[in-house]
This record gives sequence, structure tokens and C-alpha cells, in this order.
Amino acid sequence: MAMSCKDGKLGNLDNGKYVRYTPEQVEALERLYHECPKPSSIRRQQLIRECPILSNIEPKQIKVWFQNRRCREKQRKEASRLQAVNRKLTAMNKLLMEENDRLQKQVSQLVYENGYFRQHTQNATLATKDPSCESVVTSGQHHVTPQHPPRDASPAGLLSIAEETLAEFLSKATGTAVEWVQMPGMKPGPDSIGIVAISHGCTGVAARACGLVGLEPTRVAELLKDRPSWFRDCRAVDVLNVLPTANGGTIELLYMQLYAPTTLAPARDFWLLRYTSVLEDGSLVVCERSLKNTQNGPSMPAVQHFVRAEMLPSGYLIRPCEGGGSIIHIVDHMDLEPWRVPEVLRPLYESSTVLAQKTTMAALRQLRQIAQEVSQSNVTGWGRRPAALRALSQRLSRGFNEALNGFTDEGWSMMGNDGMDDVTILVNSSPDKLMGLNLSFANGFPSVSNAVLCAKASMLLQNVPPAILLRFLREHRSEWADSSIDAYSAAAVKVGPCSLPGSRVGGFGGQVILPLAHTIEHEEFLEVIKLEGVAHSPEDAIMPRDVFLLQLCSGMDENAVGTCAELIFAPIDASFADDAPLLPSGFRIIPLDSGKEASSPNRTLDLASALEIGPTGNKASNDYSGNSGCMRSVMTIAFEFAFESHMQEHVASMARQYVRSIISSVQRVALALSPSHLSSHAGLRTPLGTPEAQTLARWICQSYRLYMGVELLKSGSEGSETILKTLWHHSDAIMCCSLKALPVFTFANQAGLDMLETTLVALQDITLEKIFDDHGRKTLCTEFPQIMQQGFACLQGGICLSSMGRPVSYERAVAWKVLNEEENAHCICFMFINWSFV
Repeated sequence: MAMSCKDGKLGNLDNGKYVRYTPEQVEALERLYHECPKPSSIRRQQLIRECPILSNIEPKQIKVWFQNRRCREKQRKEASRLQAVNRKLTAMNKLLMEENDRLQKQVSQLVYENGYFRQHTQNATLATKDPSCESVVTSGQHHVTPQHPPRDASPAGLLSIAEETLAEFLSKATGTAVEWVQMPGMKPGPDSIGIVAISHGCTGVAARACGLVGLEPTRVAELLKDRPSWFRDCRAVDVLNVLPTANGGTIELLYMQLYAPTTLAPARDFWLLRYTSVLEDGSLVVCERSLKNTQNGPSMPAVQHFVRAEMLPSGYLIRPCEGGGSIIHIVDHMDLEPWRVPEVLRPLYESSTVLAQKTTMAALRQLRQIAQEVSQSNVTGWGRRPAALRALSQRLSRGFNEALNGFTDEGWSMMGNDGMDDVTILVNSSPDKLMGLNLSFANGFPSVSNAVLCAKASMLLQNVPPAILLRFLREHRSEWADSSIDAYSAAAVKVGPCSLPGSRVGGFGGQVILPLAHTIEHEEFLEVIKLEGVAHSPEDAIMPRDVFLLQLCSGMDENAVGTCAELIFAPIDASFADDAPLLPSGFRIIPLDSGKEASSPNRTLDLASALEIGPTGNKASNDYSGNSGCMRSVMTIAFEFAFESHMQEHVASMARQYVRSIISSVQRVALALSPSHLSSHAGLRTPLGTPEAQTLARWICQSYRLYMGVELLKSGSEGSETILKTLWHHSDAIMCCSLKALPVFTFANQAGLDMLETTLVALQDITLEKIFDDHGRKTLCTEFPQIMQQGFACLQGGICLSSMGRPVSYERAVAWKVLNEEENAHCICFMFINWSFV
């Protein structure tokens, strides 16, 4: 049978000849296609009856027309996709060629400087051998840097400063004014966030990024100027004066404040000039620099509780890209006055990597996220627009920063301590704070809650990666949280029954994680946490209720250098409105060292024993006992509570004790997660050598051979330790679950932990039913009796879910009963074959 995919005007007959449709018939078919692209045979016959103009066309011809139409639509979409990819690759190629030219210039300059310094060193060496040249050697030792006279800040003077700033910025963005080195862990490519580099050997800290975004230059500039919308550390940017320039640009005088990231350091502020102009080639430039040592113009005096930092020439070069979108160069260059913070925190203020992660890359992520939202559906599966979800994330982060900094101009005042200064208590009873919480909700703060209290503290952590610790805090809330405090916080905002869409995708010890959204680089998760059966009052004890928290989680990628890890949450109102009242609390873990731990994220192989039976029962791993260096980080904790004014002392005492208990729990967990702890006890065996684990591995293999008639492991695996080691490194995901009414996982090999995206300690709180979808649970219920009766079952391929809610496909699965030495059922073992993330 012949057919055509061209123009939609040709049909076919059984004799192989084409027939041409009339324009009216094509119009009718197109209309029907948009209503139903793939109609059934019954529907096609119904279409012929309903549309008289199609009455002379056979149903078989209608079927072929729809097939051809779908073919053309698929071809059109594929062509459009390939054109977009081609435009992106062309732009990326142009960007890489420019970067290559810049690097060649930098190499030439370095070769010249190397030759110059080599010659200078030789001359100096000769001079030291000649006594008559002593003055030459010592002449530069008492050189004093001259003081520059004040700069003119009149309109003409500001224009001169602006033009100078533009030239210096461009020399950094596309020239060799700064020696740039590639950001550790960043690999440029079509799917990467961009080309990211950090400075080497310049004043202050600096970072540079080049990337492609699917937004027009004017839109890009508009978004980047709104710094508080994408830079979470930015408290405010006030435009104090605007001056137009003769070339159509604008000069703005700005005052910017940044939050302090921890309680151990003061906040920063900047007095800036921002210059926006268009270059001769049509590129849009937004550049900034600090104004200091000026006269005859506006100035900004020092502000209490802020350290005045300096922004060296920085900004954005935005060029239109052929076919739409923009090519953008970003430069951030700052002197954050590191000498004004405690010595232990100075690496945080002297690291260009930290600046790149927090500022430069954050700008690119925001642009890419908005560009993706523009090109896709505006409503998520939760019925929320992406912009609304971003606003919720921003409010959580901003509320946490406000509580952590406790500025007096926002109404915060400090309470006296109880003889110890480890926990700081702040109180805020200002109407602005309460209005921001109450809004106009009937379910908001009760009228008797007329103040907010914040308990905050910071602690230094040694040798525990922030991502691992944060993942544990997220997945194992019961290890540190007090359910009665969660209930108190929920009652303060009168959280009622909360009916939320979505399904149960992950759970750990009485909590269920319901994902809301994540950024396109998977750097940040916004989720709802359901705490099941929480009791606060005697009435709740009779019938416990569920409590819901809105939670923001970021920095869980261990491979990202210099990334801050955060876990911020707040009880949510039953309405779960976009502007619902929020009282954020949580944790922030900031790495202080640039070195990375070269280890697996699943180092907690025997962590459960460390937490339950103490150090003497813990075992060290050969894989993790080698420490690549002392890893330090600072954790900051802040918890907010609404209360009645006459209860202030009682609530303050409760908050102090609660934060101290959290600090104690975190210290215990961090010690257990630390590889130095795992290797500090002489004579301890590795986890792959513990008797319990070796015995379980032997039982698993013996039972598999008994029921399946074949060996689970390759021949040659003899000895208990060898069996366990081979099982641990098996390519298929192998995991055991208990024989309880609600089976929970008790063991998994490395592939099993990777598939579930968890650790052994968190694994023990994941129930078997939580990793299967509805179809998988039905299949499991059907096959479970067979497993118990005949000892094994083979399951068809399907989909399961990781602890992070990601779907995982597997080709097939095998389940068998594991027998102990007495041939009694010990557990059920599952093996998922050829699994992969969807």
C-alpha cells in the first residue's frame, strides 16, 4: 500500500493510486486531529458520520491520513529540536573559540612575564655578587604605596569612573587582566551550566562564567539587576540615584547589603556604581564597582553591624545569539575584608570557589531555570506555577537568613543568656514581623501569639563532608528532632489537616517526603515533609495528627566544590497558599577547606552499629580509613518559635535546651560519619570482615544455590570475607528485608545503595512497599506467598522508586528466602537485574 507524508492532501486507494483531498476535507481533518491525534477505529467511523464532508472517504484512508499527520508532526518536532541543538552547538563553538583565543593571549603574556622575571632574577643574582651593587638590591625594600587623591563624584566624575569600570570589566571578561583557571569539577559542554573559572593570584576573590541562555539580552539584564531574586545572600539593593548618559546608558548609585552566612561573622555591605550601556557591536553591558575615597558627590556612611566590603570592577556582558537567546559573560570580583572575621572563617572569605558557587553560578542557574520555564508548561503537577515555587524557596531562605542575622532594624533584640553563651536567643515582637506572619489568614498565627523567638548557634565540624551530614539529617530526622517540638511549632500556626496532591515517594522513620520541585541542575529540592502521628497536647496523644513541613534542601552533591549545604523547613498552613505564613528553621553547613574527600557517598556501611552500640562496636573500612586531609566546616543552626509574650522565659528555656540537644545529636552523628572515627580504634576489623555481615553473605549465597540451582557469585569466591566482598561489589542491586508485617530493609550491597540513593543507616528505615509503585505492590502481594512456600519467585521487569523519589527501571528481579544455620527463614533477599535511572 502506498502512502504519502507530504502536505496532508494525498490519500491512497487499494489499487495503489493516490487521491487528493479537497482543501475543505484537509481543514476538517486538521481540526479533528487537534482534538484527537490518534483516534480509534470506532472514533474514526464516528468522525465520518459527524462530518458529512468526509462521507466519501473510507475509514482506511482516514486511518492512513492520521498516521501520515502524526508522522509529519513527529518530523517537525524532531527538526525543531535538531535546529535548537545546532544553534546551541554553534553558539557554544563560538564561545569556546573566543575562550581559546583568550587563553592563547594569556599563554603569550605568561611566557613573556616568565622570560622577564627570569632575566630579572639573573641580574639580581649578579648584583648580589658585586658589593658595589648593594644599593641596587636594597633600594626597593622601603617602598611605600602612594595614596591616591579622592575621586571626583560629580556627574562628570561619575561618568569617568563608569567608563573606567567598563574598560576594566571587559578586560577581565574577555581579556587577560586576571589569570583564570578552570573551576574544579566543571567540564564545559552543550549540557553544562557553562564555562566557569576562578582567579589565581589576584587581589580579593574573583570568578568568571560564560554560558548560553534562552532569553533575550534585555530580559537577561533585567533579571540579573534584580539581585535579591537570585542571590540568596542578598538582603537588599537600594537604588539611590539614577543619571542618564549621553550615549543612552545609565549610571546608578546603589547601596547593597548581604546577609552573614553564619552567626560567627558580621554582614557585609557595598556602596556601588552601576553602569549600563550598549557597545558598538550591539552587546549589552552591566558593570559595577565600589565607590570609595570620593568627593563632591553622594556618599554612604558606615552602617552599624555591617562591614563595608569592596566590589572591584565586575558585571555582565550580554550578546544576542543567532536564532534567539544570549551569550553571557559574568565576572564577580570582590574584596570581602577577610581580616574582619575569626581566623577559622577566613577561608570562606578568601575562596574564589565559594564566590563562584554562591554568586556567579547562581546567576547562571537562575537564568537557565527561567528559560526552561518559559519553554515548558507553566503549571507543575502540584498545580503551582514554577515562579510560585521559586518564591516559596526564596521565602524559606530569606526567612532563615533574617532569623540568623537578627538585625535590629527588623525588630530583633537579644535576650540575656543563662550563664552559657553557646546558644543565642533573639526576640522579635515588632508589628511588621507579626504582620508578615499573620497576613489575612484565618488559619494563620493566633492573636495571642504576639512575638517570635529565635534560638541560634554555630559549631565547628571536623572531617565530615557537609553533603553526607545533610543527607543524614534529611533522611533520619528522628535522630535529632523532637516530635513534640514539631507539634508545638505546627500548633503555633494552627496547622490543620493538610490535603496535598502527589504520592508517597520516600519515607524515613515516621516521615514521608513528597517532592514539589527541583532546579534543572538538581542543586535544590523543594519538598513537603509529612510527619506522621505527632502528638503535642493530651488530645493529640489520644488521636495523634500528621504535621506538614515545607522543606528546602540544597548542596547534597558531594562532588561540587565549595558548595554550602542547607536544610531549611517551616510548618505550613492547611491552605498551603503561595503567601502562607512561614517561620523557617534549619541547618546551614559551610565547608571551610577547598580540599575534597575522595570517598564514596555511602561510607556509612556500619554506621548503625556506631550510633546504637557506641565506638567499641564500630568497624573501620579499608576504603575509608585513608583520610585525604582534615576537612573542616561550620554548621549554623537557627530555630524560630511563635509564642505568647507572657511565656517568653519558658519558651526561651525550652528553645535553649532543644538547640543544645540538637547540637549534641549532630556531634554524635558527625563523629559516626567521620572516617577518622572509623579508623581511630586499634584492632578493629573492616565492615567487610564483621562476623555478622560475613554470615549473612554466606546465608544469602547458600540459599540462592539451594532454590535456584546455580551459584550467585562467580566460582573462586571462597572464604567468608571474600564472599562478602564479592557480594558487596556485585553489579546487580542485592538487598535484604526483614520478615515483619511491614518489611524494612536491613542490608544492601553497593549497587543496592546506589539504586535506592541512600546509605545503610537510612536504609534501615525504608519499608519494602515504599520503593514500589501500585503495580509493583500488587505483584509483590501476589508473589509473596509463593516466596514463603516454595522459597523463591521471579518477578517481571518494572519500575521502582529510589529514596529521593527518582524512578528506577529494572529488567527483571529475583526474590528468595534466606535461611539461617537452623534452616529457619531469616529474611527475604531481592536482586534487581540491569537496573537504571529513568
